[in-house]
Amino acid sequence: SGKGTVYSFTTVTAPAEDFEPYAPYVLALVQLDEGPIVTAQLTDLDGPPAIGQRVEMVVRKVRTDGDRGIIIYGPKFRPELRPSQS
Repeated sequence: SGKGTVYSFTTVTAPAEDFEPYAPYVLALVQLDEGPIVTAQLTDLDGPPAIGQRVEMVVRKVRTDGDRGIIIYGPKFRPELRPSQS
């Protein structure tokens, strides 16, 4: 479904070299509605993240390959825009 819940998170302030231009950023464990837990960056946050927060997957820029300037895209999660009715 591409939707899940924040299981845990941290703010990365000292990332690997390829990700230094994007620091600080929030990295989370997201438990998908289907069960598995994945690691992904949280994006589009209006405030601090929270454990238990509902999120949905989006495709966003992850980094740029410095030598060739190729933009690399990948999955990230943002707060749900339309919370599901339960």
